[in-house]
Amino acid sequence: KTLVEDTKVLVQNATASQEKLAQAAQSSVSTITHLVEVVKLGAASLGSEDPETQVVLINAVKDVAKALGDLISATKAAAGKADDDPAVYQLKNSDKVMVTNVTSLLKTVKAVEDKTTKGTRALEATIEHIRQELAVFSSPVPPAKVSTPEDFIRMMKGITMATAKAVATGNSCQQEDVIATANLSRCAITDRLRTCKEATYHPEVSRDVQQRALHFGKECTDGYLELLEHVLVV
Repeated sequence: KTLVEDTKVLVQNATASQEKLAQAAQSSVSTITHLVEVVKLGAASLGSEDPETQVVLINAVKDVAKALGDLISATKAAAGKADDDPAVYQLKNSDKVMVTNVTSLLKTVKAVEDKTTKGTRALEATIEHIRQELAVFSSPVPPAKVSTPEDFIRMMKGITMATAKAVATGNSCQQEDVIATANLSRCAITDRLRTCKEATYHPEVSRDVQQRALHFGKECTDGYLELLEHVLVV
């Protein structure tokens, strides 16, 4: 609740003075730091016999922290800009992602001790996370660093393993298997999207190959999302 209030103030202060904006940012960072510690304690209380659920909880709060970092950057970029400026549009988009991720964390915390729904909830969170990563992948913003095409090819092994796990989970329908699939899929797809985009910006990769790689990277992710949604329905 405190974090939601902090982020509301943060967005409202996009048009205020730099001092007010800095105060709002500091307050929200302090709140997320406390929230992370609380979630870590909650994850620890589940006990070491349930590591997959611990990972689900930690991932959920990581998503909120990342969304807050992006929102603070977007707020700074939109400061003093007109309503029709692209930076203001990006701010609104970042605000929506923040709300989505906070809601997802709340749902995850509520489901964490419910043996009948915690796997389903973990899979829903992974699907949402992959969609957000795909939006970053599809944006024209270049990656922070560049990888080689060989680095990207090495990452494909994780997709094969995750796909096999997802198919097996669709057959078993055990909540524990669903949680493991959610965690494995999140890791495999996120890593693949990141290395794919990094590899396409390698200096030896032509513009034509870059565009085709980005196109098929998106198609592959869309196909994997469809697979996860089928598992969710089953």
